[in-house]
Amino acid sequence: MNATIAYITFRGMLGRRRALLLFMLPAVLLLLAVALRITGNNDLNISTIVLQRFALTTLLPLLALIAGTGVIAPEIDDGQIMYILTKPIPRPVILLTKLAVAIALVVAFAVVPTLVAGLILTGGTAGLAAGFTVGTLVGGVAYCAVFVVLAVASRNAVTIGLLYALVWETLIGNFAPGARSLSIQQWSLSVTDAVSSASTVTSEVAFGLAAVLLVVVSVLGATLAAVRLRTLSVASAE
Repeated sequence: MNATIAYITFRGMLGRRRALLLFMLPAVLLLLAVALRITGNNDLNISTIVLQRFALTTLLPLLALIAGTGVIAPEIDDGQIMYILTKPIPRPVILLTKLAVAIALVVAFAVVPTLVAGLILTGGTAGLAAGFTVGTLVGGVAYCAVFVVLAVASRNAVTIGLLYALVWETLIGNFAPGARSLSIQQWSLSVTDAVSSASTVTSEVAFGLAAVLLVVVSVLGATLAAVRLRTLSVASAE
């Protein structure tokens, strides 16, 4: 970790227009949770649907995409990354710092709002809030690792990330059972199912397999991103 790079990255992320989405998306989740609680439409089934389809399936991948690509892709696109690459800082340290910032943003704007929304909806009933919080956390780490490596490897990282999250996980995953085994969303849901005792939470991927795949994807993504950044020349960054 490098404190200076982390500070600059945080300032850049929270100062851009895209930062509005970081605040708006969790605000919608919290307002929805409050509205359902006030109107009494917060039984376990409805709460599970909200936390799964909005928090885990929609909010998490979008925020992770914004954070994962935003911490480094703009610097590569406009050439500012050259100023960092010329400093006597190991490139793996630069990459891991960027990844840590992305994860921190996901925790602040996806994981914490999911916990708060879950508590508003169900309190501590069946461990539903805790389950989705843990599921969102581990899924967020994996998503960030994937989207950071995409940002380092391709200038079309946002497009590729959207295709994965929206087309593969949401569309194909709903109609092709085999695709669910290659879905961060389903792995996260499996962790949620393991933590929560709610019968309304189910996953088609076994917990052991999901846990292993989440770790593998997170570590592999960070490693590939660090390797790619190490081979990125200042000339190519310009």
